[in-house]
Amino acid sequence: MEVDPRLLDAVVGIGADLDLNSTLDRIVTAACELAGARYGALGVVGPDGKRLVRFITHGVTDDEIAAIGPYPEGHGILGLLIEHPEPIRMHDLAEHPRSYGFPANHPPMKSFLGVPIRTREHAFGNLYLTEKTGGADFTEDDERTVTALAAAAGVVIDNARLYADTEQRRHWHEVTAEITQLMLGEFDADQALQLIARRAREVAGAQVAAVLLADADELVVRAVDGRDTFAKYVGRRIPSNVPVLGRVSSGSGEQVVIEDLAQILKDAGGLTEFPEGATLARTTLASLPPGNSGTGGVLAVAAEQGANTRSAEGAELVRMFAGQATLALERAQAQRDRDLLAVLEDRDRIARDLHDLVIQRLFATGLQLQGMHRLVAPEHQQRLTRAVEEIDTTIHELRAAIFELQQPPAAASLRADIQTLVAEYAEPLGFRPQLTCTGPIDTVVPATVRPQILATIREALSNIVRHAQASQADVEVIAGPNQLVTRITDNGIGIGPSSRRSGLRNLTDRARALGGTVQVTDNHPQGTIVELTAPMA
Repeated sequence: MEVDPRLLDAVVGIGADLDLNSTLDRIVTAACELAGARYGALGVVGPDGKRLVRFITHGVTDDEIAAIGPYPEGHGILGLLIEHPEPIRMHDLAEHPRSYGFPANHPPMKSFLGVPIRTREHAFGNLYLTEKTGGADFTEDDERTVTALAAAAGVVIDNARLYADTEQRRHWHEVTAEITQLMLGEFDADQALQLIARRAREVAGAQVAAVLLADADELVVRAVDGRDTFAKYVGRRIPSNVPVLGRVSSGSGEQVVIEDLAQILKDAGGLTEFPEGATLARTTLASLPPGNSGTGGVLAVAAEQGANTRSAEGAELVRMFAGQATLALERAQAQRDRDLLAVLEDRDRIARDLHDLVIQRLFATGLQLQGMHRLVAPEHQQRLTRAVEEIDTTIHELRAAIFELQQPPAAASLRADIQTLVAEYAEPLGFRPQLTCTGPIDTVVPATVRPQILATIREALSNIVRHAQASQADVEVIAGPNQLVTRITDNGIGIGPSSRRSGLRNLTDRARALGGTVQVTDNHPQGTIVELTAPMA
């Protein structure tokens, strides 16, 4: 039997290059030319083997496609070829029992020829041809010719897919080297995550990729790469109670592919708005293992609606990118820990120098001045006394600074909170109260005690502002081995017995809540002393 030279030309033509997208276009065009069909399409069957995930057309304009609406998914006669991958010829599509009808704005189609395409004994998709030239039916020769073309197309498609896989993995190795190079130096975690999202999207050939990190009961979008309209979602919080997200973000190492993540998020109330006309179709979700950083999350890579399914087929690559994201978070955490350790070591050195050198010299100087006190004239003794007191105050302030240096930079500081509170009262009092903090109050005072100490100081200073008419006030906080003493002293007009009883009420309640006591006594020669004592346990 003589082979149609047009078939040979078509077989050579469809293998002209190894780009899968252009190869599929050439196959549809060649099939239409060989069979004399006005319209043709190639439907790619999805991984589930039940529906079409891509539809390449010939003979229909872009405007007509837009007017028709979404591509078919494999219902009716198109589904018949998926269920039974054997060639089919029909005189009139509408007469077949499985006819599903046509959507609005669809061009009329009558005669039909359908042929399956296989790659290595696996169903890749189907060729659909309609409307043979001149209104005739497709013939047995047409069926044989298109079947032969489909057999050759299966080999070409398989080669194109192998080439695409090879190129994808080559690209993966290139971007892996790029990401590794970034993480070898100083880098910002968000910068690394943004690079990983960008390269994951490029390698997968997807429309958008995003990295979401777990934060309590939510997922926070830390990086997004895709069209500009997606950028606004960086920082957005999404409830992790969305079943599929919660499962993947738990650090289980799970990976899933879902059809439309956007709709799932909308239904769960986690995403009430979305770019016009955009969907998160065929989204691969890869779990980010918590690792040493303790932060789990999700890498999401979403294809365009009706796009090539390489993102699903390259799911293993998405998993690799998720591993890179976990590594980036661990490296960033290690970098922060190293920087913090350097800061703490430097602070320890400064604290030692202050204690061993500066404080000791000041203390020696104070002793020398005290020794000179009885040797100078009476009119100079008062000046020496003030100088010794100033040195003593300076030593207390240096010791307070040493305790602050021994605190981690991000740790809550009771000493700093007291300093801020005292500074707030400088304006209403007309002078700045003298603050003295003794002992490691930031390290030994329990967190449950701190709010009560601040409230006691605030109430005492407020009373001085309203009633005392004072020109001087002192705040002392002393952390001893077993108890904490908070003392506020002023040189005002004092308070009478009745005022003392009413003023004691709130302070007594606070002391009782801490298991301690409070005393309000007269200061000499004038003023008031408020002293709260609380156990450290």
